[in-house]
Amino acid sequence: MMKTTKTSPVLSKAFLLLAVGFSILALGCAKKDVDAARASAKEVVIWTYDSFTSEWGPGAEIGKRFLEQTGVAIKWVSHGDAGSVLSRLILEGNAADADIILGIDQNYAERTLNSGLLEAYKPAGADDLPGEIVIDKTFRLIPFDYSYFAIVYDSEKVPNPPQSLEDLTAPVYAKKLILMDPRTSSPGLGFLTWTKTVYGDGWKDYWKRLSPSILTIAEGWDTGYGLFTAGEAPLALSYTTSPGYHLEYEETERYKAAIFTDGHVIQVEVAGLLSHAKNKDNARQFLDFMLSPSFQEVIPLTNWMYPVIDIPLPDSFRIAPKSDKPLDHPAPVAQSDINEWAALMSGR
Repeated sequence: MMKTTKTSPVLSKAFLLLAVGFSILALGCAKKDVDAARASAKEVVIWTYDSFTSEWGPGAEIGKRFLEQTGVAIKWVSHGDAGSVLSRLILEGNAADADIILGIDQNYAERTLNSGLLEAYKPAGADDLPGEIVIDKTFRLIPFDYSYFAIVYDSEKVPNPPQSLEDLTAPVYAKKLILMDPRTSSPGLGFLTWTKTVYGDGWKDYWKRLSPSILTIAEGWDTGYGLFTAGEAPLALSYTTSPGYHLEYEETERYKAAIFTDGHVIQVEVAGLLSHAKNKDNARQFLDFMLSPSFQEVIPLTNWMYPVIDIPLPDSFRIAPKSDKPLDHPAPVAQSDINEWAALMSGR
């Protein structure tokens, strides 16, 4: 007859706790090993918007050049438009698997800085940046390109373009305008900022007058401008620099940016180093690279914005019109304004 040994309940519990402890310790060590391997890897993870990483955007060429110069590979992660990128970052907080956020603009600056997720870093060349595009003197947000919002129109369908925001409300433009949602799109937020800058407290009444002109409000610029170029409407929100794209790649001057007597609101796109970044050294290298000619010369013909350093512009930028009334310090838009805008548009 086999003899069985009965272990005491106290010893059984002790063995169980010890086993659990070893498992937790092993998992912790494994995570540290993964984090350490990642930190030592030649990689930097950058969150940005869709068009930056699209086949026609600057992401691929910038990644290639950065890898050649530093040996560090860029892992691009896109999350829709800039507003969606920021919302995702704030939702995930310190758990966000990113080293740098790139592509938000000054209209999202306060929300981004208030998140407490960014770390200051002043890259090489920052002292030479034009003062009007430095939106954060602590350099938690670093500019990498800029342009001015504008209504781009198809001159074959609109021979007499609007010359002001108010002109856009005219019956002749009914259902002919494509805009973007300020809750998810930086151009959308820029246009809301533009209307608030020009109309002040009367911006809500302006949007009521504008509503009949709007064909659709797209989630992001990529979708909205795509509808415009597909011929869905002859007017769309974009940039003063957008016509250069059509000249460069389509050899046409058909698409033009309307210059408004109201002036034009600037957009400054920025990048920032995340304080919880696992690849901080690589991220700092990227931010230095971002202000170099090697990065900046890619921007005009891919992102269709102005570079932030003094380099020659492509010939196609000759049709990018200049406003004699740049609105470099637009009125701030609060979350309450965005909520009011959404309520207004829900009744369209």
